[in-house]
Amino acid sequence: MGTRGTTERAGPGPRGLVMVSDPELLDVLLRLAAAAGCELQRAADPAQARGFWAHAPVVLLDAAAAARCARAGLPRRGDVVLAVRGEPEAPVWRHAVAVGAEHVIALPEAEAWLVAALTEAAEGRRPGGRVVAVVGGRGGAGASVLAAAVAVTAVRHGRRALLVDCDPLGGGLDLVLGAEDLGGLRWPGVGVEGGRVPATALHAALPAPHVVPGGGELGVLSCDRSAHGPTPNAVRAVVEAGRRAGETVVCDLPRYPTDAAVAALSAADLVVLIVPADVRSCAAGARVAALLAEHGRPLRLVVRGPAPGGIDADEVGRALALPVLAAVRPEPGLARALERGEAPGRPRGPLAAAARAVLAELETVSSPAPGARS
Repeated sequence: MGTRGTTERAGPGPRGLVMVSDPELLDVLLRLAAAAGCELQRAADPAQARGFWAHAPVVLLDAAAAARCARAGLPRRGDVVLAVRGEPEAPVWRHAVAVGAEHVIALPEAEAWLVAALTEAAEGRRPGGRVVAVVGGRGGAGASVLAAAVAVTAVRHGRRALLVDCDPLGGGLDLVLGAEDLGGLRWPGVGVEGGRVPATALHAALPAPHVVPGGGELGVLSCDRSAHGPTPNAVRAVVEAGRRAGETVVCDLPRYPTDAAVAALSAADLVVLIVPADVRSCAAGARVAALLAEHGRPLRLVVRGPAPGGIDADEVGRALALPVLAAVRPEPGLARALERGEAPGRPRGPLAAAARAVLAELETVSSPAPGARS
């Protein structure tokens, strides 16, 4: 356990700097930092603060500390926050200008903003975070299996992945990965209702099946065996946590546009529709594709065999007017492996090949065009 001036969190990470003389304000700041997963180094005076000033991801000051830091000649830097209890008076603004504070916040009104800022400081925003949503063209099309295979394949390539179940009537994605007996939270127990969620804390709370020895890390946020799914705000918070952490976030969505599914669609860089290669599935898939197109996200098609009537993937693509990413032939032993709780997407199988095509397209559609400005 740490001293009163420091909040503890698991694992190494950047430490913010706090220099506050008001004990009540200090207690509030330490509480908010703990909620954000941000460790704080407390400084008693500008001389002690100087050693941490340049490298801390965020600096928290009260008005008196800001005045002292300005008088001590500490260099101007970004991410300096001057916090007060109640409305800031005129001297507070003068001290903020003197020390170069970017933000002056009044607590408790600005607590949500400060937790978000501290979460960002603790984890940063790593490049490469991408979100793909997978939807079935009809019931039983294989969306959950494909979503799991995409996440497993990302992990196999050394990435950190987050598999998010947005279909409360789907039986639970943990079953697809054989993780139903693993400890960890499912959606009803997560208790997220918006705001910023630290990805490290999220992964620590979720089941983490070891699907690939020596690969990346997979976190699974599954619905349980009830009809109570996540709220839209919860989905947004979880998906954005994974994106900020540079993860591959894979969302398994129902065909019907629930509010939670719409939240995931709005955050997605790519939407993949999986449709079996038969006439009835094409008819159903066309209706789902029309609903998905309304959200304006890049929409691609995966066609799953076998094709009882000989329909090929290109014909399905033309019928739905969608680009075909992959045609998945039947994979021997897949159904048996899923029943045994084995993760889908063995490295050399057709399902893994389709997952690799999805990941390659995800990277393509979420990367800026050459010469584009960020």
